[in-house]
Amino acid sequence: MLILGIETSCDETSASVVRDGCLILSNIVSSQDKIHAPFGGVVPELASRAQIENIGWVVKEAIDVAKISLNKVDAVGVTYGPGLAGSLLVGVEFAKSLAYSLSIPLVPINHIHAHLYSAFLDGSSSTSSRSEQRGEIEFPYIGMVISGGHTTLFYVEDFSSYSLLGQTRDDASGEAFDKGAKILQLGYPGGPAIDRISREGNSSEVKFPRAYLGNSFDFSFSGLKTALLRYMEKRGEFQKRDTADIAASFQEAIVDVLIKKVILAAEKKKTDTIVIGGGVASNTRLREKLEGEAKGRNLRIHFPQPKLCTDNGAMVAGLSYWMLEKGRTASLDLDIQPNVF
Repeated sequence: MLILGIETSCDETSASVVRDGCLILSNIVSSQDKIHAPFGGVVPELASRAQIENIGWVVKEAIDVAKISLNKVDAVGVTYGPGLAGSLLVGVEFAKSLAYSLSIPLVPINHIHAHLYSAFLDGSSSTSSRSEQRGEIEFPYIGMVISGGHTTLFYVEDFSSYSLLGQTRDDASGEAFDKGAKILQLGYPGGPAIDRISREGNSSEVKFPRAYLGNSFDFSFSGLKTALLRYMEKRGEFQKRDTADIAASFQEAIVDVLIKKVILAAEKKKTDTIVIGGGVASNTRLREKLEGEAKGRNLRIHFPQPKLCTDNGAMVAGLSYWMLEKGRTASLDLDIQPNVF
């Protein structure tokens, strides 16, 4: 079965063709990093305007790269939320038009759930001792989605059953990285910039706070961001080497909280399987440190390959296969849900 997936929840415009929920035939992503870099974050109106300009050629490219004709597509999957309202509208309306014109099913997909599905796609990675292929991630599992807009924990029983355990009370982890990079003048997007420079730094140099919030599954990063700002104001001038140490210490504080929470959730829910998704899942320090923690606790940690951590159409098309199997389709009056979880 061939499914076309469309993802426009934030600033990326992406379309992908996936066969049988697993094999990626194409995955085209148009990034807007250059548009939003001067602002240090995504500007919603600029994002939706770019989505309108890009959606047509991105979908055409996905079909061409997959080497199929449009009438060979069996269904269209599309992200309906959560995300930016204007951006979501572009993708949903385009998908509805395609589904109508081709007389094929329209499959509504939750953006956060799709991020977790990225680990099920061919080429995704695992810290297990043997190679993991699609279908070998065992349910139930703890799912953590960490990105610029979300830091969320789920207990996942199957592809259509997600129980929310906790979420950020303020800033998402990816947003904290972006704001931290802006304070340190490292550029945008902040996560990759901090990840790169932190490899040269000492993560124990600065003792930044960790908001563990007791045994709660919730997160909070606003205090950490403020602590970095106050630290830089007091420090004054500093050298390039100092920036690497500060960035590494800031990153370590975020990573420590993420690891503490996801392991706590696994222990409380008595599962040995953890799946990570979202842009921050590509962070090298998170992967390295969580893998170390997993070995000591007999946990199985599954990450998508880095190129599938950011927003992409493949995760939408892949999950759509299973939703279609369960009859989870939508009518052509499908509406966006910017705040759904």
